[in-house]
Amino acid sequence: MVTTPVPARPRLLRRLAPVLGLLVLSPVCAEYLSGYDGNVGRPLVLLGGLLFLAPLYGAVAVLIREAARRTGRGWPTILLLALAMGVVQSGLVDQSLFNPAYRDIAYWDDMRASTLVPGTGVSAELALSFLFGHMAWSFAAPIALVEALAPRDLARRPWLGWFGTSVLALLYAAAALLILDDHLDTEGFVAAPGQLVGAAAVAAALVVAAFALPRRAANGAPTPEDAARVRGARGRAPSPWAVGATVLAAMAVNVFLPQTWPGVAAEAALLAALAVLLFTASRREGWSGRHVVLVAGAPLLVTAAFSFATTPLGDPVSPLAKYGSNGFFTLLVVALVAWGYHRARVAA
Repeated sequence: MVTTPVPARPRLLRRLAPVLGLLVLSPVCAEYLSGYDGNVGRPLVLLGGLLFLAPLYGAVAVLIREAARRTGRGWPTILLLALAMGVVQSGLVDQSLFNPAYRDIAYWDDMRASTLVPGTGVSAELALSFLFGHMAWSFAAPIALVEALAPRDLARRPWLGWFGTSVLALLYAAAALLILDDHLDTEGFVAAPGQLVGAAAVAAALVVAAFALPRRAANGAPTPEDAARVRGARGRAPSPWAVGATVLAAMAVNVFLPQTWPGVAAEAALLAALAVLLFTASRREGWSGRHVVLVAGAPLLVTAAFSFATTPLGDPVSPLAKYGSNGFFTLLVVALVAWGYHRARVAA
C-alpha cells in the first residue's frame, strides 16, 4: 500500500510572521494611507492607534483569509467576505453608513444629501465608497500583498490553528464593541432597528454566497473543472503591467467622479467593468501572482498619491509633519508592491 506523505506543518514563528504583517498592514491601508486623520504627522500616536486598529481591521483581514484558505477557496470568497465585513464595519460598528453628521465633518452633509436614497437614510455615493473601500483597501489589498511576501509554502495555506483564530475573533469583538461604545458617546447617534437589521441581513447573505462558491483542490491548485476552463479560454492573460496600469487608471478616474447620481452610476459602471475585466483575465493562461500584486497595489498607490492633497480632520497640522507622514506611507506601499512583485516573478 502506497501512502502520500503529509507535508509537515510550518513552524509557529514562520506562520506568525505573515499574521503580524497583515495585522499591521490592514489598518495602515485602511486608516493611515489616505492621510485624512487628524493624527497624521504624529508617529507615536499613530503607532499607539494600532493597538485598537489592528484588532479592528487586521484581525478581520486575517480571519477572512483563514476562512477562505482553510476551506480551500480563493479570491472570489475573499472578496465577498471582505465586502460582508465592510457592511459590518460601516453599518453595525461605527454606523457611518447611516449617520447624518458623522464625526462633525463639515462637508459630510454635502457628500451625503446629493445621493440620499429616500426612506433608507443611506447615501448611494457613501455606501459605494465605504463598501468598496473596505473590501479593497482594508482587507483584500493587504491580504494580497502579505501573501505575496510570505514564504511560498505558506502563501496558500492556513497560518493559524483554532486557538489563534479564536483569539483574533475575540480581539475583534472587543475592538468592535469599544468603537461602537465610543461612537455612541461621541456621536450621540444610533441607527434605526430597520437599518441595523438590513445591514446584518446583507452581510449574512454575502457570507452565505462566499461559502457557496466551489472549493479548490486541497493543495490550493485548480480543480479539474478550473483547469478545463483555463484551457478553454481564448488567448493569454494581458501582461501584469497592462493589468496594473488599467486598474491604476480606473482608480484615478474614480477619484474625480462627481458625488451625484450620474457620478454614482459612472462609478458603479466603472467598477463593474473592471470586475469583469479582471475576472476574465484571471481565468486565462498566464495569469500569475505578479498580476495579483499589481492589481492590489494600484488602489493603494492612487490613495497614497492623493493623500498629499488631503486636508486632515481636526486641528491644523504642520506641512512638514503632514507631508513627512504622507511620504513615509507612500514609500512603504511602493516598497511592499515592488518586493511582492519581485517575489512573484521569482516564483513564476
